Amino acid sequence: MKKIIDPVDRELLKAELNQETHLRETNRAGNQLYVVGPEAVNVIREIGRLREIAFRNDGGGTGEALDIDKFDTDPAYGYRQLVLWDPEAEEIIGGYRFCLCDEAVYDRYGQPILTSAHMFEFSKKFLRDFLPHTLELGRSFVSVEYQSSKAGSKSLYALDNLFDGIAALGVLYKDRVKYFFGKMTIYPEYNTEAREMVMYFLRKYFGEKSKLIKIRKEIKVNNPRRFHKLFTGKDYKEDYKILKTEVLKLGVSIPPLVNTYMNLSPSMIYFGTGINDEFADVLDSGILIAFEELYPDKIDRHTNSFRKIGWRAIKSILKRFQRKS
Repeated sequence: MKKIIDPVDRELLKAELNQETHLRETNRAGNQLYVVGPEAVNVIREIGRLREIAFRNDGGGTGEALDIDKFDTDPAYGYRQLVLWDPEAEEIIGGYRFCLCDEAVYDRYGQPILTSAHMFEFSKKFLRDFLPHTLELGRSFVSVEYQSSKAGSKSLYALDNLFDGIAALGVLYKDRVKYFFGKMTIYPEYNTEAREMVMYFLRKYFGEKSKLIKIRKEIKVNNPRRFHKLFTGKDYKEDYKILKTEVLKLGVSIPPLVNTYMNLSPSMIYFGTGINDEFADVLDSGILIAFEELYPDKIDRHTNSFRKIGWRAIKSILKRFQRKS
């Protein structure tokens, strides 16, 4: 593996994380959210550095000096970065890469050129009825320093803060997006029994049979009958408690991003889990969630809290972002 680059100078980061790129304040922990594109070369480099550190720490990573590819740097693909910033420490806490899929680029075969396209085969129905109304999310990360409990509330609310940003994007682009689509990662060293338990649970409560999306290198649960006997709860809440208890017995917890997503919406769609052969063979699960079908408390916390700034302010933010697109 190559040596990871040195940190990017904070003054260069602050010059790009400015009033023009500011999205919103977070609900908790006093952090800030920004949206930048490929023109923010210094922020992109720092994101690439932090992603590579975080992904290597979990058994993934590219092995390069930083995790950056054409989707980060080439504006033709339409990808931007949601950036979570700690204004006190002047550090990037985490982020997401995203694309408004009505701007997606297609190849000569009519397939979208998306970051997830190498893993997923999209049905004609998905391409026609869902993708044009979808926000694709990927490359989510939380900096290693903010994964420790020593970071206090900054660590505790990192994923919650990032979802403040995703919800704000849903409000900003409400006329263009109805869904968000992404991947939940389980790293190879995660306990196999726990992983299959999580996969069985996801299939039981969120699995879909219409085959909107096919996983190219799908992995399945071995002998699912043993889990059928395990999950004896009368509903999601009871089986979720069983899942938490059983994975803890195996010395692990439910992967944080998986845990966050499956507690956002009762109508989340789980497409299955497969091998991401372009990213250290981590296991990624495809999911789709409708913005308007989040649990009421999630809508209030993340979406309505942003709407409270008023539509005039929201339209002003949208104009700034459109000007930089």
